[in-house]
Amino acid sequence: MQLTAKIEPFDSFWEAPANIEKGYDSFHRFYRSNYLKYIPAERQSRILVISCGPGYFVNLLKDSGYPNVQGIDSDQRKIDCARKRSLNCRVEKAFDFLEANGEVFDVIVAEQELNHLTKEEILEFLGLCHRNLKDDGILLVHSLNGANPITGAEALAQNFDHFNSFTESSLRQVLELTNYQDIHVFPLNLYVFYHNPLNYIGMFLTKSLSAAFRICFMLYGKSNRIFSKKIAAVCRKKT
Repeated sequence: MQLTAKIEPFDSFWEAPANIEKGYDSFHRFYRSNYLKYIPAERQSRILVISCGPGYFVNLLKDSGYPNVQGIDSDQRKIDCARKRSLNCRVEKAFDFLEANGEVFDVIVAEQELNHLTKEEILEFLGLCHRNLKDDGILLVHSLNGANPITGAEALAQNFDHFNSFTESSLRQVLELTNYQDIHVFPLNLYVFYHNPLNYIGMFLTKSLSAAFRICFMLYGKSNRIFSKKIAAVCRKKT
């Protein structure tokens, strides 16, 4: 399937730093802080990481004792980096792989942001993930947060391949529409990439701003609660 995004296609991970090797350490902290708690404790769980890039999350899962992790990415160069670390990653296009796959997974993680897909592609992608999950299987996705008054509009406009953004409400809405349940939308903490003490100041300031934003939104009759730059959701397949 030919996807609409051309500059930063959904099939590949585009957030790696220029020094790919350093990313294994910084993204290790990011995934441990934000995602690892949502992965089942059962170490034999079959996990698919879509748009895995150099295998940052695959590497963390392997180090955490999960032997049955499969990473896919459409960029051969990124997969070559993953294979140098003996990670189970291979070159695949996301939609084609999900269409052809015959073995279901316990967990599917989408590394690329959903906003790199058009609305029609999002619905198809979430439907394919649903088909590739075991009953009660877990899906993890993330996107730009359109509710952030400072970064929401700019983040959407600054990339030609950003077709949409989500809020807590609309992300929950599209997951319900595509037959997922037990949906939990949460903010992504980006202040974990570096060992800089100033990050604590950044976290304090963003929490203060979030509280102020929430009061302002309430004055306009809005119920938004999450104002981080990016948001994620974990949910289960509805059967």
